[in-house]
Amino acid sequence: MRQTTPGQGVRAALLAIGLAAGFAVAAPPPVQAQSRLKQLIDRLRGQRMPEGIAKSNGRIEATQVDVAAKYAGRIAKLLVKEGDEVTAGQVVATISSPETEAQLRGAQAQVLRAKKSLAEAVALIAQRTSDLTFADADYNRGKELVGKGYLTKQIFDQRKAKADAAKAGLEAAKAEEEQAKFAVKSAEADVERLQAVLVDLVLRAPRDGRVQYRLAREGEVVGAGTRILTLLDLADVYMTIYLPAAQAGPLALNDDARIILDPIPQYVIPATISFVAAEAQFTPKSVETEEEREKLTFRVKLQIDPKVLKKYHQRVKTGVRGMGFVRTKADAQWPPDLAVKLP
Repeated sequence: MRQTTPGQGVRAALLAIGLAAGFAVAAPPPVQAQSRLKQLIDRLRGQRMPEGIAKSNGRIEATQVDVAAKYAGRIAKLLVKEGDEVTAGQVVATISSPETEAQLRGAQAQVLRAKKSLAEAVALIAQRTSDLTFADADYNRGKELVGKGYLTKQIFDQRKAKADAAKAGLEAAKAEEEQAKFAVKSAEADVERLQAVLVDLVLRAPRDGRVQYRLAREGEVVGAGTRILTLLDLADVYMTIYLPAAQAGPLALNDDARIILDPIPQYVIPATISFVAAEAQFTPKSVETEEEREKLTFRVKLQIDPKVLKKYHQRVKTGVRGMGFVRTKADAQWPPDLAVKLP
């Protein structure tokens, strides 16, 4: 076995350390400090934009829609989870209300009772009409007989009173019919109201979107107006940016805009200017000089093209940061780096 001196051992250790260091320097790092995509977005953030083009940091947002209980009850079924995409009219939850169902059965029974009363009133009218017809004929015959002396005045007066009573009975029967019709309509309206309540206990998505939050669980008792779900409207997605007054002032609504997102800077998303705030944000306490006026900042919404959203709706995520680009001059040309580019 070969023996080594202490000096040789030290030299060997130093040589091993040197080789290891050399390999470490020569080997490529596992992750580049800056990728080409990172360099692109850094260049766009830092470079001076062409004349007529303005830029600002922003984040993606979407219109939120709440699905709430119109009436109190217990949640029987919750049919969607957070992240699920729903379509307009899709059933997302159901609420049970045994009390309302019992009231509906009672109202339906009341309708049957009212219709029976109406049928009785109609039959009574037929009877009263027959009575009046007979009484009128008897009274008219009495007129001729009493004039010729074949009928006493007392019997004629009785026939006249009987005809008047039959006429009054018919009017009373008609009044009962009108009251019975009103009772039927009232009972049917009560049934329709309770049926509408039961329809509203079935919660449906008001529009296409994605479930952002589930705010209740199956079996929970909720009150009227309690929010059950929050949906994101994937057809109404935009970026909010803030621009100084000098840049926000010349903006034209519905003009073209561009969006680049931090996670996917290789793509340039088309958008339009849908809103420019009428009041400034971050306003100084007093605006007296030109320098202070330049500090005024206005909120601007860049609406993403609905056609793009429809095609890539599964990739839409809110809260993503990025940059928004707008034209402060209508004839300004977009630089090549901001040409629309989609997957």
